Amino acid sequence: MIAQALSELKPSVGSLVFIENVGNLVCPALFDLGEHAKAVIFSTTEGEDKPLKYPHMFDAAKLVIFNKIDLLPHLDFSMERAKENIRRVNPDVEILELSAHTGAGMSDFFQWIVKQLSVVERLNVI
Repeated sequence: MIAQALSELKPSVGSLVFIENVGNLVCPALFDLGEHAKAVIFSTTEGEDKPLKYPHMFDAAKLVIFNKIDLLPHLDFSMERAKENIRRVNPDVEILELSAHTGAGMSDFFQWIVKQLSVVERLNVI
């Protein structure tokens, strides 16, 4: 499906293509879609145990984004415990905290994307 979509979209050289999983946290980790990096968006409303319940996705990820951090004062969610669980599964993954509502963390996310693009360009795979 990805190959067909890219064939139809015909992105120009150097384009950035995001592939969104709309399913669960199990299947995306099990299939190579030709992507350079997998990122997990981890909502603070989901609970700290997700990395332990779905270790394959967190192990395959280069980046974990905590979103909805603006809700933390209203949730029973331990950011420290969630990060510990992530590190148990993938000690090398990068972790960012982000709020689309306030914009907090967005510049860090954009910088991460630029860094990934420079890695891809150095590998000459675009």
